[in-house]
Amino acid sequence: MNQQQFSRRAFLMMTAAAGAVAATGGIPGVSAAEGDALKLWANPGVHKVGARDWSAMASQAGIEIAATAKSARADESIQKMVVGDGNKLFDAVTDNGGGMEDALASQGVIAPLDTSRIPNWKNILPVYNEGGPADHTIRFEGQVFATPMIANADSMSYDFKALGFHPDSWAVLFDPEFKGRVAMQNDFGPTMTNTAIYLKESGIASIKDPSNMEPDEVRTVAEFLIEQKKKGQFRTFWDGFQNGVDLLASGEVLMSSTWEAISLVAAGRAGDKADIRYGTMKEGHQIWNNIVMLTKGGMERGQDQAYYNLANVYLSPWFGARTLGGLGFAPQMTGVESYVKDHPEDFDDAMQERILRILNSKNARYAVKGNAWQNVFPKNLRAYTDWWARVQAA
Repeated sequence: MNQQQFSRRAFLMMTAAAGAVAATGGIPGVSAAEGDALKLWANPGVHKVGARDWSAMASQAGIEIAATAKSARADESIQKMVVGDGNKLFDAVTDNGGGMEDALASQGVIAPLDTSRIPNWKNILPVYNEGGPADHTIRFEGQVFATPMIANADSMSYDFKALGFHPDSWAVLFDPEFKGRVAMQNDFGPTMTNTAIYLKESGIASIKDPSNMEPDEVRTVAEFLIEQKKKGQFRTFWDGFQNGVDLLASGEVLMSSTWEAISLVAAGRAGDKADIRYGTMKEGHQIWNNIVMLTKGGMERGQDQAYYNLANVYLSPWFGARTLGGLGFAPQMTGVESYVKDHPEDFDDAMQERILRILNSKNARYAVKGNAWQNVFPKNLRAYTDWWARVQAA
């Protein structure tokens, strides 16, 4: 199983690991909304801007949105859509990481898209064009099945005030000088991928594709992490947004592999106690995006136009500027810089400077040659899960 093909064998393995999801749910908070509102299954923390609820997004799209908070686990999401009642409940669904469009499209639970019905598709970043480096993240067997919303290249947060220098290599996470003062994410996807990128690009290990490793390569990466863990290099492996913020803002760790949104929030929380920055690593980073898909049920219920309206908002500079300025996620369309400059009533000089600074640093990370795209369904998934369990147990 990989980005190109989602096999039944791998699907069965995932469902067995997570436990069966009954037809009535198994995920708290799932319920069918009444009326003609677009029933959207999404992450409310990162998939909307403009208001605390979905009202601003709905207003921009010219539709009603009945949103349900989404599970954070890819396997639960796939279960819900493929063997559960997801298609009955939801007209549109967001993903949990690279490859879900392949998984869901191969099982026939999402619909191919007519991009001509999304006016802002003309502004989509060129990387999504057919043959581009990100075309596989929205296509399955050559057909478009998803609209990208946000993206990033995961890197390292650090306290410049405490360190006195700007790290530009993952090597600093493994430097004995900082033993016990660093953290990594408790997720085999980004942690093993970024570690593999470091080991490959630094010449420590021979790894062909950090985002889709062979079993012996997975073992090499895991054994490296286990060795570091046993030496006491890591203060902890963090779980969840709040945990990631607390570790940095409190000064408990000086460096952490993390999301840019965590870095930005931690910087605000720390105040004068620390100077939290987000770096560019010379070896490369895991690149990821989030997408929104039209379910087969949504198509059958005639909610396709509502989906296209929402997709158009996700590809609008209105959304791109706000998601960039708020949580630092990369916009998926061109025209954000000019939009921000043309709307000073919404973006004062300080916010314009912030947005352009984040965008420039983001573009620098995207330009690093060692970058690898996120893949939550590597073909040797069993090796990943088995070896990650050993890392956790070490």
